[in-house]
Amino acid sequence: MKKENLKIICDQIAACKSCKLHETRNKTVPGEGDVNAKVMLIGEGPGAEEDQEGRPFVGRAGKLLEKILNSAGFKREDVFITNIVKCRPPNNRNPEQKEMKACSKFIDAQIAIINPKIIVTVGSISTKALISDLIGSDGITKLRGRIFDWRGIKVVPILHPSYLLRNPSVEEGKPKWHTWKDMLMIKELINKP
Repeated sequence: MKKENLKIICDQIAACKSCKLHETRNKTVPGEGDVNAKVMLIGEGPGAEEDQEGRPFVGRAGKLLEKILNSAGFKREDVFITNIVKCRPPNNRNPEQKEMKACSKFIDAQIAIINPKIIVTVGSISTKALISDLIGSDGITKLRGRIFDWRGIKVVPILHPSYLLRNPSVEEGKPKWHTWKDMLMIKELINKP
């Protein structure tokens, strides 16, 4: 039943013209993964490669995200990965508030269908879009690695892989190290009853 319900959402996303992003998209990027996933990752929006393939996180940042998942014992196919907006913002700009609002019904429906134990918000845009009422004005570097409760689901913000690509140091106290630790913490949370 979950697959059928997600297919309905995918069809609605493909037909959506609720904001101007539909005018420049090649493909919608609804999301993919295990419909029974305990972990759901939510990014900000598709980039150029995602827009071509119709799949989330397939570019350089996606390859790094997959390595991060693997290093913490996750497989990409065992999680569900999506974005706050389902169409690429032109020139990879940040999604605008009205675009995120137009897609909010889709992300809400996906969360309801998947019903994950943990949502990992990937970067500041998705974190603010999902839990702005819980975080105040803190930025992602202060929010990452913290655990929030949103509608009975644990939410853990992590740094976006594109940020990690721009700041590649892996020493203790550096971005990649923090992200690896965050993923290990998420793994522990899954295993807790």
